[in-house]
Amino acid sequence: MNPNHAFWPRPTLRFVAVWRRNLRVWRKLMMPSLLGNFGEPVLYLLAFGYGFGRLVGDLDGMSYMVFIASGIICSSAMFTASFEGMYSAYTRMAEQNTWLAMLATPLTLDDIVFAEAIWAATKGLISAGAILIVASLLGLVSDLRALLALPVVFLAAFTFGSLALVITAFSRSYDFFLYYFTLAVTPMLLLSGVFFPLNELPEWVQAMALALPLAHVVEVVRPLMTGAWPTQVGWHLGVVAVYGILALIAATFLIRRRLIQ
Repeated sequence: MNPNHAFWPRPTLRFVAVWRRNLRVWRKLMMPSLLGNFGEPVLYLLAFGYGFGRLVGDLDGMSYMVFIASGIICSSAMFTASFEGMYSAYTRMAEQNTWLAMLATPLTLDDIVFAEAIWAATKGLISAGAILIVASLLGLVSDLRALLALPVVFLAAFTFGSLALVITAFSRSYDFFLYYFTLAVTPMLLLSGVFFPLNELPEWVQAMALALPLAHVVEVVRPLMTGAWPTQVGWHLGVVAVYGILALIAATFLIRRRLIQ
């Protein structure tokens, strides 16, 4: 069966060429890109941490600054990967026709979509890693267990990048992405334990938050950054992974239908 027409994604190692192409392009714009992906989360960290921290005091046995640092790392991965999977991927797909040019080579659409998801995960990891360094310099990281948060962040960014690619498959303009940010990304940011403990919310809100991936990422990353070991790791990572796999399948199918069939 032609992989361009198979329902299940069948990427090959040729996806690495697409990933490297995106990396080379990003390197030319690395400094402004890093400032955009890195500056806003750090401002959130400093403004909310120092500002609200004086009012809130301690949360769950830690200072508010420490509490929010882990949440900001998770939300930064979500925003960065989502932006890459929507605005940047849409530009390559619809404005520059880069994907169509790639399809004239031995690359398949499965290779391209998978590479875009991996690239979004890479961007999310870079952004979260930079914030982790800042948090370490500020003394907000307990010990080396925080390094274990990085593969979790990569998985999360892959999931959010894949979800964003689903939206890209439907989009006919950049304005369409505002709906996703307003209806999905912002509610996850506010309700997933980034800025305040999830267990302080009503039970129905907790259930709604745990039906979405970001809360599960926070539940794993926060203990690792504060000198503890997370519980129910398999459950939390499983939810994030299932979201990512299903989103990748849907994105590949929908983009294939848009560009090829």
